[in-house]
Amino acid sequence: MLHFTPEQREGVYKAIHGRRDIRSFLTDPVPHDALMRIIEAGHHAPSVGFMQPWNFIIIRDQEIKNRLAYAADKERRALAIHYEETERQLTFLDLKIEGLREAPVTICVTCDPTRGGSHVLGRNSIPETDVLSVACAIQNMWLAACAEGLAMGWVSFYKKADVRDILELPPHIEPVALLSVGYTEHYPDQPLLQLHNWEKRRNLDGLIYQDRWGQTGE
Repeated sequence: MLHFTPEQREGVYKAIHGRRDIRSFLTDPVPHDALMRIIEAGHHAPSVGFMQPWNFIIIRDQEIKNRLAYAADKERRALAIHYEETERQLTFLDLKIEGLREAPVTICVTCDPTRGGSHVLGRNSIPETDVLSVACAIQNMWLAACAEGLAMGWVSFYKKADVRDILELPPHIEPVALLSVGYTEHYPDQPLLQLHNWEKRRNLDGLIYQDRWGQTGE
């Protein structure tokens, strides 16, 4: 087993609890070595059948970032209709996606469902484990960015076809996440949606069962 000093252990939990989804960025460049450590952290995520289905597209070109931001904003406005004439609609529309334009780097993390061939250990039973593996890589990257003193924002408002067209992805490649990376002046001590009164963190006691669904402990 790996051994962690108390300080190292505290650092791990500090990153887990302090990580935030950030939407506002400075234009200061991201150091290349820090960026590569973040991507390396993603590459060391666990994956079902060790299929490693991810690729990382590093985007610095401003025109491409502008096109991605437009695609995200178009989808954000389309989704706002679900909260029509409610306070939530105003809150939803107030959520910034400008990070795609502002941040010096955006990383598109993709999933290749063909990686590893037709029979991947574990994936034959649960096909979506390829995307779940990519989500593990994204979480690693988020924690690494936090440890590097960098902010990261995950933009998930977009049509996959739009991102495929902009980044020229093959039809079978899934764009799982657009991650904006950079420095920020605004790093909140609570999740943004909690600050916007959209939702609050649920009580953990109500989420734990014993042995079977719905059965609580003593």
